[in-house]
Amino acid sequence: MEPLLTYLAKALVDQPDQVALRISEADGGRLYELKVAPEDVGKVIGRDGRTVNALRTLLTAAAQKQGQKVRLEILDDRRAPGAPVVPPAPDDAR
Repeated sequence: MEPLLTYLAKALVDQPDQVALRISEADGGRLYELKVAPEDVGKVIGRDGRTVNALRTLLTAAAQKQGQKVRLEILDDRRAPGAPVVPPAPDDAR
């Protein structure tokens, strides 16, 4: 499954040399964490998440054939870990 996911991700992005896949065991299955160049994150996610959902569907179907459970996450470095999330300004119009 790793070669399939890597191949598809590299075909979607402009910088295929920056595609990295990290695999770990989590929640009784495998967790695939896909990292791409910051400017390619949108291409992998797609409009309304359609592309990433298609990737998840393919990965899940391939895993089910092997009797496995999988989960796919896209890592986004555009927001640094630990960076404060700024809440929206309160609406003063009453």
